Amino acid sequence: MLSRLIKDIKTMDYQGANQIAIASLEYLKKTKLKDFEKVSKQLEAARPTAVVLHNCLEVIRKDKSINTINKLINQIKRARNQIGEKGSKLIKNNSKIMTHCHSGDALSIIKEVAKTKRIEVYATETEPKHQGIITAKELHALGIKVTVIEDPAAAYFMKDMDYVIVGCDAIRKEGVANKIGTYNLAILAKKFKKSFYMAGNTLKLDNRKKFEIEERPVKEVYAGKLKGIKVRNPAFDVTTYDLITRVITEKGVMTPANVKRLLR
Repeated sequence: MLSRLIKDIKTMDYQGANQIAIASLEYLKKTKLKDFEKVSKQLEAARPTAVVLHNCLEVIRKDKSINTINKLINQIKRARNQIGEKGSKLIKNNSKIMTHCHSGDALSIIKEVAKTKRIEVYATETEPKHQGIITAKELHALGIKVTVIEDPAAAYFMKDMDYVIVGCDAIRKEGVANKIGTYNLAILAKKFKKSFYMAGNTLKLDNRKKFEIEERPVKEVYAGKLKGIKVRNPAFDVTTYDLITRVITEKGVMTPANVKRLLR
C-alpha cells in the first residue's frame, strides 16, 4: 500500500536517497504507473531533501514505462559499485577512516578498500537515530576493524585519521547536503588537514530551485516534555565546497569545480 510505503520512508525504515528511490520505483512498477502524478507527488513529499527520487521521476515523466523504471534501478545499483571502485584508489594502506551515518555509497568505497588494504574505521554514532551503529555492525560482519564514537568526540579523534568518507543526499551549487553533522566533520577535517571525501551518484545532482532541509519529529531528540522550550531536529546540513577535497561519483573522482560545472 502507498500509505505504508510513505510511512516507512518517513520513519526511515528506508534510509538514504538511493534506498528511498529504489523502494519508490519498485512500488511504481507494481502499480504499472497508474495515477503516476498523484502518487509521485506523495512519494516525493515524504523525504523532500533527498533528490534521487525527484530526478528519477523526472526521467519517468519523459518516458512512462516499466523499462525506464528498471533502467533507473539498475543505474543506481551499478553506480554504487563504480563509486566503490573509483573511490578505493584514493585510500592508502594502513589508513584510518572516519565516516558518518549509514551511506551505501561511502561504504562501497570502504568495503572495496578493505579487500586489498588494511584499514581501521571510526564510525560516529550519528544522533539521534544512531545510523552509525548500523554502519559499524555491517563493517564488523565483514571483518573490518571498526570503532564507534559519540558524535561530539569527532574532534578528539580527528587528529589520528587519514580520511573522512561520507555519503550525500543532494549535490547542489551551494554545497553538498548530507546527514546533519557532516558539515561539522568537514570543518574538523579542514582544521586537521585531513582529506574529506563525499560519495554519491550523479542522480544526486540537484538543480531544484526550491530546496527544503527536512526537520524531523522533536520526539527523536527528546522524548520528555520541555514546557515553553523549543526543540529543533534538522535531518541534514549542507557542506560547502571549500571544505570538500573530492566528490566521488560513478563518472569519476571530481574536484568541487568539476561538480559545479555539472550543475550549470
